[in-house]
Amino acid sequence: QVQLVESGGGLVQPGGSLRLSCAASQTIISIYPMGWYRQAPGKQRELVAITSINRINYLDAVKGRFTISRDYAKSTINLQMNNLKPEDTAVYYCNAQIGSRDYWGKGTLVTVSS
Repeated sequence: QVQLVESGGGLVQPGGSLRLSCAASQTIISIYPMGWYRQAPGKQRELVAITSINRINYLDAVKGRFTISRDYAKSTINLQMNNLKPEDTAVYYCNAQIGSRDYWGKGTLVTVSS
């Protein structure tokens, strides 16, 4: 059974930082493409950042502000978010692509507001 558990969301002021973490098994963290998506109220879910063995891609709106990384020692995939903006407010979901299936965490809410 694939389990993805997110943590690290919360309320932050514009310009602030948050670090999201997604815990998964060592096998999943080490082998499969993993990423972070987000869904704002009334909007479709969108890809924020994805990392596979050979590449990392980011949503244009977060380039230069967000960084995705794998921590093999802690068995997590992380999303460091800096210079947060109100438009970054959303529920953030961890994703793993295993074969032809997508697996999702339950999500963690990020609210950027003064």
